[in-house]
Amino acid sequence: MRKHQKKILLAMDISDQAFEAARYVSRLFPPDQANIVLFHVISAVPENFWDIEKEPLYPSNMNATSAWKIEQNKDIQEFMEKARQLFLNRNFSKNMVSINIKKRKKGIARDIAHESGHNYNGVVVGRWGRSLLKDYLWGNVANKLIGRLTHIPLCVVGGTPKIGKMLVALDASEGAMRAVDYVAGMMSSADWEITIFHAIRDLDGNELQKGEKAMTAVFEEASSRLAKAGCNRSRIATRLVTGVPSRAGAIIGEVIKGDYGTIVVGRRGLSDVEEFAMGRVSNKVIQMAREMAVWVVA
Repeated sequence: MRKHQKKILLAMDISDQAFEAARYVSRLFPPDQANIVLFHVISAVPENFWDIEKEPLYPSNMNATSAWKIEQNKDIQEFMEKARQLFLNRNFSKNMVSINIKKRKKGIARDIAHESGHNYNGVVVGRWGRSLLKDYLWGNVANKLIGRLTHIPLCVVGGTPKIGKMLVALDASEGAMRAVDYVAGMMSSADWEITIFHAIRDLDGNELQKGEKAMTAVFEEASSRLAKAGCNRSRIATRLVTGVPSRAGAIIGEVIKGDYGTIVVGRRGLSDVEEFAMGRVSNKVIQMAREMAVWVVA
């Protein structure tokens, strides 16, 4: 079955982590089924002047400012072209990988969020920046996007995530199946190992039995959807753990033990209360999975 083409916004600074995020995306999505936009928000003055002070602090030497702008534009263009080449080397066609550099308007996170509203199917961002100061600032951008992008799947990439193993953390909500369908449409190979995972906290006997029964049906439906989309059924596993003090901790523990590179979590759950709880789980997983790629699917 042919998967629907996805339009992915890859929000980048010019750091090693941004390049690793681009490398991850180039190996994740099928070349003929993804339209990649490499997006950069460029500041008129160095970023630290915008984010540390309330008002921009312009250098007194305008010649130095002009020289900085020229050098910055050159570095950005070269970096974006280098990132684009990653995709071309993975057999993406030239017309499916574009570069979009825009001047900062309201703020980096807000400008990325605004761009994401233009018919994208997902946003990917690196966790850190290019220096100690950039690490702080760009990490703050990633955190802001987690709160802002509630309408679209978001991936935060840390380190150099391993390709080929993915853990999909599900609950028993309708949103869980949307996450499964999204996973089914984004992998470049049917040979990925996928574990469908659920953690149940301390419950009494009756409630535990109900929870296990509900998740058995969810696991069967999720496995069926992945297989129908072309995933190798023999490489789809399910895992249910019970009596855990923390669902986020259980997810991270399983990921570390199984050496996974990608985690998928849902943003919303079964009800208002569960929705709040799942949001907390997603945020905790992102904070704890510092060397992995974490997808939060709305």
